[in-house]
Amino acid sequence: RNRLGARRTVPLYGSVDPAVHAPAPPDPRYAAALSYLGTYAADRQAAVEQLFVEAARRRPDERFVIGGAQYPASFPWTANIWFVRHVPPAAHPAFYSSSRLTLNVTRGAMARMGWCPSGRLFEAAACGAPILSDWWEGLDAFFEPGREILVAHSTDDALAALDLPETERAAIARRARERTLAEHTSARRAREMITALERAATGRGFTEEGG
Repeated sequence: RNRLGARRTVPLYGSVDPAVHAPAPPDPRYAAALSYLGTYAADRQAAVEQLFVEAARRRPDERFVIGGAQYPASFPWTANIWFVRHVPPAAHPAFYSSSRLTLNVTRGAMARMGWCPSGRLFEAAACGAPILSDWWEGLDAFFEPGREILVAHSTDDALAALDLPETERAAIARRARERTLAEHTSARRAREMITALERAATGRGFTEEGG
């Protein structure tokens, strides 16, 4: 608003199409204690090493799976990390549904800004996967930590999440999916956009300072 002179601003967050992302039968190719789906990014690497690689190093008898591209030869692979170079979009639900937990790591600029959930966060939740995420400001506005999502600040946090009983992980995943279907679908975002446009057109519910 300050930079471009807009009189009113409202956020329109990412979303998921539940017809595309939904629970799927597990695929043994993606079976893991912890999975991570994402293209390599230098600004995510520190968190990936702390929450994923070091967790794998400390649990050598468990299987960890990364799906993505552009991982350099210098990536600190361990013997128990399996790498899937490309997971086609149609296989994302099976990928999310095949591990005990799936990890979400936010891009650096998004984490610093806060209030920037990635699309994959909603996709994994819609697939009924229990999610372990790094922390960023605003995350708790989309999912309630401890009830709908697990948050890790350290390797110990990640390992503690992996050790939760299956019933607890399943309950967290169920609540996240319910929240996603109620609040984070594409249809919901479309309604939010239409409402914002109608309010802007009529001047209802806005101030000069913003929405």
